[in-house]
Amino acid sequence: MLGYAEIATHFRQQITDGELNPGDAMPSYSEASEQFGVNRTTIVRAYDILKSEGLIVSRPGKGTTVTSRPSVVISGLDRLDRLTRTGRRYGPGEDSTGHRVLRRSAYDAEVCRALEIEPGEEVVIRIRTFRQDGRPTSVGVSVYPPRTTNAVPELAEEERMEGFFGEPYTERTGREVTPGQRTGHARQASQDEIDALQLDVPAHVAVAVLVTSVTFHDEEGPLAYWEDVYAPGERVPMS
Repeated sequence: MLGYAEIATHFRQQITDGELNPGDAMPSYSEASEQFGVNRTTIVRAYDILKSEGLIVSRPGKGTTVTSRPSVVISGLDRLDRLTRTGRRYGPGEDSTGHRVLRRSAYDAEVCRALEIEPGEEVVIRIRTFRQDGRPTSVGVSVYPPRTTNAVPELAEEERMEGFFGEPYTERTGREVTPGQRTGHARQASQDEIDALQLDVPAHVAVAVLVTSVTFHDEEGPLAYWEDVYAPGERVPMS
């Protein structure tokens, strides 16, 4: 028998995956009780979690519905998980813009350390801005060293990648791709990030942003460094 936290997780995933869309009615307490074989109190506790997260709302006489806009930003590994489960990169109201593909010499100490490359080594950088209902929420940056782009040369092309780079990489090399631990830290946003997130701040004013990063590996070493930079005030699910 599922507990209230597991039931909340079930509905949370349906909402973030787009199986339940903004404005959709949630099952009534009695319907959900029957669906999961639990008592009403368990469902009430599960729904209370989702309400506290801003995912659903109850109104007298109208029942419980999915809120009009998700209260959390899905990107990075969470977006990859959703793509694996559903085949969909975007949820309701989500899209991305500002796609750029650059070849640059890497000098950022964190990137060089994560990818185990020497400063000045050429990498491919892919950048895009994720949006929710037209509102920029995060900037995604992915960095690939030569051994990855040698196996997946389309990473260096201007066209958008429709799937996860690890799939063609594994098909072509026979080596599995595994994400490392995602970590987060705060830092000052660059001017490019301020512009991409459309933040209205005076010139030369420091803006603090949350950044999460993860490095992907195979058995021979690192393959990619992903970084997501979130607009101030956005809520980010952490796992």
